[in-house]
Amino acid sequence: MSRLIGIASGKGGVGKTVLAIGLAQALARAGRRVLLADGDLGLANVDVQLGLEARHDLMAVLAGDVALGGAAIRVEAGFEVLPGRSGSGALAGLDPGWIDRFLALLREAPQDDVVLDIGAGLDPVPRRLSAGCDALLVVATDEPTSLTDAYAVLKLLRRDAPAAEARVVVNLAADTAAGARTHAALDRACRGFLGRGVPLAGVVRRDPKVRDAIRHQAPLLTRHPTCPAARDLEALAAGLMAARAAA
Repeated sequence: MSRLIGIASGKGGVGKTVLAIGLAQALARAGRRVLLADGDLGLANVDVQLGLEARHDLMAVLAGDVALGGAAIRVEAGFEVLPGRSGSGALAGLDPGWIDRFLALLREAPQDDVVLDIGAGLDPVPRRLSAGCDALLVVATDEPTSLTDAYAVLKLLRRDAPAAEARVVVNLAADTAAGARTHAALDRACRGFLGRGVPLAGVVRRDPKVRDAIRHQAPLLTRHPTCPAARDLEALAAGLMAARAAA
């Protein structure tokens, strides 16, 4: 079965989707077979950021109109993409049975890893998707609102799935040391109020090359493979693979 890696955040604007795309590409470059699934049910934009024209999306898969393999799009960056559907209230209101079916379909995918870009927020759908992942990366920045919302995601995850594996990725950090300080603040809050800390999965530095890649609808590791953020994403992927091997 595929390993399901969720990418979640308490608030939007923290670079979650760019990070999901970069992680998928970094894992693929390391030799993994990867599917990037857009699970942002209502504001899907992975296909837009990659300049893809989707014939089918995850709703067609859930409805049984097309198989998962028939909806997935192979991209030159070396991984496959399952597009979501933007602006669909029906998707955002899916009942738990449909969400569980979606998670089961992803686990049955032939790829080694499925990177699931989960919608931001604390609503029932992103919470259920987060709880169903094998590993969850909670994306945060040094902004106070991002930290409080990331804490809320972790708090609810402990309630929804006490044994779930969650780690923090600090994105848009001024430098590695600043990212470590941001994680330390969140870790202290988790230890103090939840009784257990949260590990740091990685720090991705703020990098102007990211905005350039977004403007050109290209994956960062394709357009700027040696920039600081690209190196950080490769380090994040390597850390996840090492943790998996050690488990």
